[in-house]
Amino acid sequence: MTKTVNIALQILPTASDIHPYTLVDKAIEIIAGSGLKFRVTPFETVMEGSYDEIMEVVKHAQQACYDAGAESLMTYIKIQSSREDVMIEDKMGKYE
Repeated sequence: MTKTVNIALQILPTASDIHPYTLVDKAIEIIAGSGLKFRVTPFETVMEGSYDEIMEVVKHAQQACYDAGAESLMTYIKIQSSREDVMIEDKMGKYE
C-alpha cells in the first residue's frame, strides 16, 4: 500500500497506580513527535500517512505506555484505505 491512509488508534491502558489518561498522554506524545498529520479526539487519535509509517508509530505508542508503567493495553485500530489517497481534510474540512 503506497497511498496515504487514515488509521484511527485507541489505546486503553491499565495500571494499578497510574491514571489511564497519564499513560494515553505518553502515546499521544509519540504520535505528535512522529511528523505525521493527526487529530486527537475524545475516543481515538486519527493519523494520516503511509500504512507502514503509521503502524511503526502505533508500535512506539504502545511501547511508550508500557515504559510509563502500563500493565496491559487494549489497542483498537481502524484503517481507511482507498485506490486514491485518503486525507483527513476530505472528511473533516467542512467542520473546521
